[in-house]
Amino acid sequence: MIKIADFTLVFLFFVFSPSLLLAQSQLPNIDPQDKASLLIFRASIHDLNRSLSTWYGSSCSNWTGLACQNPTGKVLSLTLSGLNLSGQIHPSLCELSSLQSLDLSHNNFSGNIPSCFGSLRNLRTLNLSRNSFVGSIPGTFLSLKELREVVLSENRDLGGVIPHWFGSFSMNLERVDLSFCSFLGELPESLLYLKSLKYLNLESNNLTGTLRDFQQPLVVLNLASNRFSGTLPCFYASRPSLSVLNLAENSLVGGLPSCLGSLEELSHLNLSFNGFNYEISPRLMFSEKLVMLDLSHNGFSGRLPSRISETTEKLGLVLLDLSHNRFSGDIPLRITELKSLQALRLSHNLLTGDIPARIGNLTYLQVIDLSHNALTGSIPLNIVGCFQLLALMISNNNLSGEIQPELDALDSLKILDISHNQISGEIPLTLAGMKSLEIVDISSNNLSGNLNEAITKWSNLKYLSLARNKFSGTLPSWLFKFDKIRMIDYSSNRFSWFIPDDNLNSTRFKDFQTGGDERFAEQPGKVEIKISAAVVAKDELSFSYNLLSMVGIDLSDNLLHGEIPEALFRQKNIEYLNLSYNFLDGQLPRLEKLPRLKALDLSHNSLSGQVTGNISAPPGLTLLNLSHNCFSGIITEKEGLGKFPGALAGNPELCVESPGSKCDPANIDASHEEIYQNELVEGPISIWIFCLSAFISFDFGVLGIFCSARARSYILQTKA
Repeated sequence: MIKIADFTLVFLFFVFSPSLLLAQSQLPNIDPQDKASLLIFRASIHDLNRSLSTWYGSSCSNWTGLACQNPTGKVLSLTLSGLNLSGQIHPSLCELSSLQSLDLSHNNFSGNIPSCFGSLRNLRTLNLSRNSFVGSIPGTFLSLKELREVVLSENRDLGGVIPHWFGSFSMNLERVDLSFCSFLGELPESLLYLKSLKYLNLESNNLTGTLRDFQQPLVVLNLASNRFSGTLPCFYASRPSLSVLNLAENSLVGGLPSCLGSLEELSHLNLSFNGFNYEISPRLMFSEKLVMLDLSHNGFSGRLPSRISETTEKLGLVLLDLSHNRFSGDIPLRITELKSLQALRLSHNLLTGDIPARIGNLTYLQVIDLSHNALTGSIPLNIVGCFQLLALMISNNNLSGEIQPELDALDSLKILDISHNQISGEIPLTLAGMKSLEIVDISSNNLSGNLNEAITKWSNLKYLSLARNKFSGTLPSWLFKFDKIRMIDYSSNRFSWFIPDDNLNSTRFKDFQTGGDERFAEQPGKVEIKISAAVVAKDELSFSYNLLSMVGIDLSDNLLHGEIPEALFRQKNIEYLNLSYNFLDGQLPRLEKLPRLKALDLSHNSLSGQVTGNISAPPGLTLLNLSHNCFSGIITEKEGLGKFPGALAGNPELCVESPGSKCDPANIDASHEEIYQNELVEGPISIWIFCLSAFISFDFGVLGIFCSARARSYILQTKA
């Protein structure tokens, strides 16, 4: 069998090799004039990656990006996309008289678009997107009668008014993409009547004027992120063809016309961030081909539509976003029949009632956002049927009940936000199974008990907030165990004893950047989660999120004692540290090893000693509060505390120098002696008052007279 196979290969070689040689001999050589023009073009630009080093010899097939006519060798197509080329376009490129397709996209070409492009009379496709071209569209484009596609998108300094003739210079023009540029003024009327036009993308410009109806059967219309005004037309001419309609981020008003339901091929509809209002008519019904509907950030009111689109076993909505409106009433049960749904966003409305128990029937769901409503009841146990869920956000409602142990079935969940509700009970041990969790916010509830080790299984944790609950007991030794952690917030609970220093020596909070968002310097401890869910295919959702917060720790408003662990001040990536309103003592660690620190609050503790070193050393420090402690000594002007007024108030043995006011050590010693004498005098009186209060409490209940409300709260809690 091997010999027969060898013979067959030899036979095939002799039979077909002459034809292969003939085909190779017929490959065209580049036309000499075109070759000369291309070499001049190459010499005039910068080719950092040497992508055009193959431009030598005469065989067209060897030259990167070239396609030539056979047998003349005239260049028909030049495709140089994404080759890191830069510089200005040399006019020699305009001498390619037979050129039909020119693609210079995804480079860094600059300067004006050459006016000589108008001499490329055979040009059908022109793609100059994602470069650095400036100026306006050359008037010579009027000569490009054969042009079918023009893509100039993502040239931020390319703009001006779109020429009035832009919709009439070529009767073959099918695709126009001028998105993410700087075009302004009104839409040329000629574009409204260009019969050949199918794809129009003008997203993210400065276009104005009243939105008018188009008179041709468009397939894609994207006018998002402009300043169009008026009401929504019906797009009757596009009834059998329009697939994508994106008018987001404009100034459109009025209601949602029922005639939109007649767009038979509509698959993507985005009307978000406009001024639409009124109720949605129950007669509006989209076809089963609609996969994305985004009406968010408008003023729609009334009840949620019970049926928004037809659905079949294989077709139906993938993304439904009705958030940031004024919808009221219950969540309709019909929503649970949208079997294809992968993202449901109804947040920031006025919805009431329970979360539908049948929501678990939506087995493809990846994102549920029902936050910022007035929903009641408990988290439905049936929600575990959404086994592909990545984000569950139901914060800022009136939900009650307990966290059910069965929620561990959601083992793909990355984001769990049930904050600002009335949920009670303890964290179930079974939640250890939710090992994919990255963001957990259960703050502002009525949760209680000690922390269990279920949390330690969330090894991918980046943000954890248990703030403003009723948790108690000691802080666990695994508090700083998480390798990827960005923010820990245990504030306003009843945690006691010491701050553990376990796992701190391994330097947590590493390799995280702030993202340069200055808002969080002004609002320490603030966190924002930006979820992005987009339909990328007919039935596929792309999910991503950005976590915007400082890198830090908040253990404020608890019952913590002891000294601050030195290792805590060696976490070089820490930006925010709040240990205020505790009973911490000892001295203030030096701040030199916290170079990224932006906010530090150690107020209302019992820290003592001198404030040594340059406490304003971190260059980005914008908030400093060391008030109401027991610090002593002198703080000179050179310490740079002028930009932190009141940062050291309430430290009676501490003197802070200011311009024109120096500290006298003798006065500080005298003040200290006066405080000591007052304590001696007031001692018997305090004892007498305490005895009197104890006597009165025997008949009238407990009357606590202590040095401060904070101390009184602590003593009462420790007695309990």
